[in-house]
Amino acid sequence: MTTIQIPGFVTFTIAIIVFFVGSSLNRILTPLKRWNIPEAVTGGLVAALLTLAAYRFFGAEIAFDLAARDMLLLYFFTGIGLNARFSDLRAGGKPLVILLVLTLTYLLLQNLIAVGSSTLMGLPEGIATLLGSVSLIGGHGTTIAWAPLIAARFGLGNALEIGIASATLGLVIASLVGGPVARVLISRHHLSGQPAEPPSIGLPDAPATERESSINHVNLLRTVLVLNVAILIGFALDEIVAETGIKLPLFVVCLLVAIVMTNTIPRLFPHMFWPSRSRSLALVSDLSLNIFLAMSLMSMQLWTLGGLGPALVIVLGIQTIVAVLYMIFIVFPAMGRDYQAAVISAGFSGISLGATPTAIANMTAVTKAHGPAPTAFIILPLVSAFFIDIANALVIGFMVR
Repeated sequence: MTTIQIPGFVTFTIAIIVFFVGSSLNRILTPLKRWNIPEAVTGGLVAALLTLAAYRFFGAEIAFDLAARDMLLLYFFTGIGLNARFSDLRAGGKPLVILLVLTLTYLLLQNLIAVGSSTLMGLPEGIATLLGSVSLIGGHGTTIAWAPLIAARFGLGNALEIGIASATLGLVIASLVGGPVARVLISRHHLSGQPAEPPSIGLPDAPATERESSINHVNLLRTVLVLNVAILIGFALDEIVAETGIKLPLFVVCLLVAIVMTNTIPRLFPHMFWPSRSRSLALVSDLSLNIFLAMSLMSMQLWTLGGLGPALVIVLGIQTIVAVLYMIFIVFPAMGRDYQAAVISAGFSGISLGATPTAIANMTAVTKAHGPAPTAFIILPLVSAFFIDIANALVIGFMVR
């Protein structure tokens, strides 16, 4: 087996090509666009299949340098923070609590399904933990963090491989089911967004007027400067927060910093340029998310899924069915049965089966086609990337004990 290491700049360039491949396929295969499958997901899966073919037929393991991916994630979530007005946060107070309760409930349900189905199929003890919230709600990061402890506790020598395979397959499924769920809900209930609302993430697919399309290099550079300042403050605060013993993802810290900045600086300096709800910020956010997602999906090592036996695939199939039913019959009604609820339901696929960026990508694909949903982009990352991580750690600790 030969390992081919792709340098960071080449990886970034390939990710752009992968996005355009996905965009072209979405135009050619109209069902992909109709069902709100993000372009980066389409292209990323094609690239992942090509790396799988290289592994199977040529014995070449392609590894990408993903250093730029983490920076793109910071740009994206900081952009969400810069669009967050306190009025939106106040409006999102009740929905935030409801979504948190729904997610906590699903966290317990997901682990019950994993335990029950694994027991019925006679899988080794400890695998249930890996096929529940460790790999699905937790994703790759949580899997890597907990796999050594699970391996030692239950004597599972391949715990990491099982967990990574489950998290990888969950990410693929989450990327594919969110858009169709939203499509069904929007069509069935005749829902739509508010076209007059400025874009928060991504520019709409419809042609813009000359005034709307006026994005110049000065505004773009001003936007990037504000993003960079917020991220630098986030880096500094992250170190201070870490010293207190509180563990937060860096992108959550940057998100919170941006929220504070966008609700104070424009009030103190009303004549100063500020990028909130601007097309330049929407453009940067869209670019960051798409390249991040393309990198994430094209770098998936699909050959690790070969270690999953039929029984494990069945467990993940059950998890997927339950997640989709939960989105349609629990999340959507509880969140209000409106357009915002449909967008959040699309994003819930990322919470339940994939990762926060997957959730946001699914919601972005929906809002680009049907109109903005600003509250959804505020409350879902806070639930998915902050509150649920704490609850998941407590539940995993209990299951391992």
